[in-house]
Amino acid sequence: MTPPGAEPPLRILHCLRAPVGGLFRHVLDLAREQASRGHAVGLLADETTGDRLTESRLDALAPDLALGIARTAMSRNPSPRDMRAVGFTADLATRLRVDVLHGHGAKGGAYARLAARKIKGNGRRVAAFYTPHGGSLNYAPGTLEARVFLGIEKMLVRFTDGIVFESAHASRIFDERVAPIAGLARIIPNGLQPSDFVEHIPTTDAADFLFVGELRDLKGVDVLLRALAEINRTRPTRAVIVGSGPDDDKFRQLATSLGLSALVRFPSAMPAQQAFPLGRTIVVPSRTESFPYVVLEAGAAELPLLTTGVGGIPEMLSGSDTPMLPAGDAAALAEHMCYALDNGAEMKARAGRFKAIVADRYTVSGMTSAIVAFYRERLR
Repeated sequence: MTPPGAEPPLRILHCLRAPVGGLFRHVLDLAREQASRGHAVGLLADETTGDRLTESRLDALAPDLALGIARTAMSRNPSPRDMRAVGFTADLATRLRVDVLHGHGAKGGAYARLAARKIKGNGRRVAAFYTPHGGSLNYAPGTLEARVFLGIEKMLVRFTDGIVFESAHASRIFDERVAPIAGLARIIPNGLQPSDFVEHIPTTDAADFLFVGELRDLKGVDVLLRALAEINRTRPTRAVIVGSGPDDDKFRQLATSLGLSALVRFPSAMPAQQAFPLGRTIVVPSRTESFPYVVLEAGAAELPLLTTGVGGIPEMLSGSDTPMLPAGDAAALAEHMCYALDNGAEMKARAGRFKAIVADRYTVSGMTSAIVAFYRERLR
C-alpha cells in the first residue's frame, strides 16, 4: 500500500532492440534502480541478438523485474516485420498494464512509441518516452540512411510524450535534424554505480593500450590499428581490442595486413572492469558518439585515457585537463600514444583528476531520480 501523500509506484516497460553495449548498460542500471525504489519494471529486447555476456546479465537482472523479461524478433533495419514487433510490444504492455513505455535506441524508440499510439487508440492511458542513445542521430547528414531514419524520427515525434537526452550535444542534433522539442525533452546524463569506482591495477603482462567497445567502423578501431602500426616502426607496442560487433573480422584482417598479428589481441566482449586490467591506457578513437559509458567507466577506475572529442565527450571532460583528439586522425593519435608511453606518471595524475569529476557528476541514483520525475511530470 502506498503511504498517505506518497505518489504510487509506476509500471514501466523498457524496450530496446540489441541488448549490447552502452545502451544496454544504461537500461540495466536504470531498470534495476527503478525496481529497487518499488516500481514494477519489465524489459523487452530482440531475441536474435546477444552473446553469453548478454544472457548472464539478463539472468542476473531477472529476479528484480516484477514485469519480467520478454524477447521477440526485432530487425536492425526497417522491415515489414516491424509491425509484428510493434503489435507484440503493444499486446505485452497492455497485458502488463504499464504506465510508461520507454524506448531506447532508434528501433526500441520506434516500437515503444508506435505501440503506445495503438494502446491509446484503444482508450488506455500510457506515456511513451524515448532515449536515442545516438542511434539515428549518428548518420551523416545527406546520406540515404540519414534521410530514411531521420524521416522516421520526424514522423514519430507526434507520438512521443517525452525524450531523454544523455547530452546537450544529442539534444542539439535532434533539434537541428529532426524537430525542436524543448517542451518534451530533458537532458539527463548517464550515471555510474558505486561499484564502478574500483582502482585500475594493470596485470603484469598488460598491453600498452586497450580498446573496449563494439567493433564497428564508427568506433574508430581502424584508426587505433593504423596509429599502432606507425608507432611500431620505431618501438614495439602492444594493444588489446576487447569487444564484438559487425566489423570484427574486418579489424582482425586489418591488423594482419598492418603486420600487427603478434602485437594485437582480440578477446571477446567482457565487462569493462574485467577488461581494464588488460591495458595500461585506454583509447577511445570514436568517429561519433552520444555519451559513451566507457569514458565514464575509465574515469571511475582512474585509468589513463586517450579519446577523441566527438558527441557528448566534451561535456563529460568539461573541467578536466584530459585532451581531446581529432576523430579519424591516426597520426595525431600515434603522437599522443607515444606521449602516454613516455609520461606514465602524468597520465595517471590526469586520470585521478578526471575521476573526481566523474564521482561528483555522474551517478545512477541521480540519473534515475531525474528520469522518474520526468515520467511523473509528463503523466500529469
